[in-house]
Amino acid sequence: MTRSIPGLHHVTAISGPPQANVDFFTKVLNQRLVKKTVNFDDPGTYHLYYGDEAGSPGTILTFFPFVNAGPGRAGPGMASAYAYAVPAGEFDAWMGRLAEQAIEFDGPVERFGLRVITLHDPDSAPVELVETFRESQAPLDGFHSVTLWEDDIAPTARLLTDIFGYEELGHETEEGGERLRLQAPGDARGAVVDLMRSDAPSIGRQGAGSIHHVAFRAESDEVQLTWREALASAGYAPTPVIDRQYFNAIYFREPGGVLFEIATDPPGFAVDEEAAHLGETLKLPPQYEAHRDRIEEVLPPLKVTQ
Repeated sequence: MTRSIPGLHHVTAISGPPQANVDFFTKVLNQRLVKKTVNFDDPGTYHLYYGDEAGSPGTILTFFPFVNAGPGRAGPGMASAYAYAVPAGEFDAWMGRLAEQAIEFDGPVERFGLRVITLHDPDSAPVELVETFRESQAPLDGFHSVTLWEDDIAPTARLLTDIFGYEELGHETEEGGERLRLQAPGDARGAVVDLMRSDAPSIGRQGAGSIHHVAFRAESDEVQLTWREALASAGYAPTPVIDRQYFNAIYFREPGGVLFEIATDPPGFAVDEEAAHLGETLKLPPQYEAHRDRIEEVLPPLKVTQ
């Protein structure tokens, strides 16, 4: 492959009740709710998408909010954290705003020469904010990185470098383990992947506060098919292309067990709503539209004020 993956498309996580989730990401982190739809496999559950004003690839964090979800826990073979990029010169202001709202955070600490703070969402999942030197008018400039917790870093590093085209930036030792940083060429949002090996005993469990999967970008359907062929040739088992209404997706497990997705940039979130009104109404995939009344009865009420 001569082409490289440009970076993250989105990260999908699991939460508890949706109202607390919406309040945190729209009011505390100033993200826009760009799509309110349902889980394609469980239409009685929302699928919520947050991002920048346009819902750009590399800014999208999505949630399956299960009202009665038990607590999840990160462990080897799971993505353990995602990090937002704080625009140049805004890091101290962010710490000040969080302090004014009495929102606790850990840090700052330095990681690969950049300051990092960690706060927690309503389900106790870590949300990292990383100081960057990129200028932006947005309060957060999309994703900076995602962290994958691995028993053995090397096989996943080979996938990212040999197939995805990432480059190793260096190692750091931290309390109880090590971290390898890799970065995609270019300056796309979410270009960084950290691979972490920890000595802390833990068995991961999906549930509220855990990350379900990590999605990387393909700029077009044609490019996605090229990636699918490359993965199949390398011995992986990518799924057929699946229509997710706002992008097409393929899925596979990376060597350490994390569920990876490659999602297309088009058609985007304005395919069924005007850009100025993203996220304002419940959007259903065609197969569920005939059941709208029943679905709306089952879904918990949700108030969004942005």
